[in-house]
Amino acid sequence: MTVTTSLAQPTELTSIGTKDLFLETTGTGPDVVLVHGLGGATPFYDPLVTDLAGGFRFTRYDFNGHGRSPLSGELSIETLAEELAEVIKTQTTSGTAHVVGHSMGTLIVQQLAATHPELVDKIVLLGPVRAQPDQAKAATRARAALVREQGMSAVADAISRGATSDQAAGHNRLLRPLVRELLLGQDAEAYAQACEALAAATNPDLAEIQAKVLLITGDEDAVSPPPLNETMASELANAERHTITGIGHWTALEAPDLVADYIAPFLQNN
Repeated sequence: MTVTTSLAQPTELTSIGTKDLFLETTGTGPDVVLVHGLGGATPFYDPLVTDLAGGFRFTRYDFNGHGRSPLSGELSIETLAEELAEVIKTQTTSGTAHVVGHSMGTLIVQQLAATHPELVDKIVLLGPVRAQPDQAKAATRARAALVREQGMSAVADAISRGATSDQAAGHNRLLRPLVRELLLGQDAEAYAQACEALAAATNPDLAEIQAKVLLITGDEDAVSPPPLNETMASELANAERHTITGIGHWTALEAPDLVADYIAPFLQNN
């Protein structure tokens, strides 16, 4: 599947607690809430929603300061998890949902599942991450300083190339331009604050998560390498994992059909 999209200006924002967020709801069926990662936005999930909207009711949103949602207040994994909790409480049909996260969004989902288990049905983690080691923290804080000084163009090319595989980019020539467009669409200060929130993150307690969890990563994902996924799966009470050959970190854009094929039966089966 080849999907093209852009970050057009929102025609309307939705009040979620104290925040105004850009939010989209698509499809019918069980509620699934989608959480993007650092530098992402709702278009990251376009392929998944296109494939599966006939069987699920998807709610996706740009988290505070990202995409088309304006920056408001403090940014931390904890505040973003509380924001996600408000989305589930106010925007789903039953007040609970399956939750899908990507990259930094997986930390937000882990935090939610550990602190608000009553809101979560099943969990899907795409390119899952844990709290960064010291060297990665320093690099992430340096990236925050760089975009404050030079803007998003200073990092967009390196990330769009370095975090996607050559194989996936060869199959879809629009992959890297789309990732680059998502990054260039971010507000530099808000992105910098999100980098700092990621660098400051601590690990949610995986032992507290009792929901069923599906972990999916790529064999070329340097941010979420397969051994990390194996370790996380071993710490979770009920987890399964898959590694997709020939993709990097932008999972749902690099292998949309395979990701959908793994997610649909996982969410449908009891």
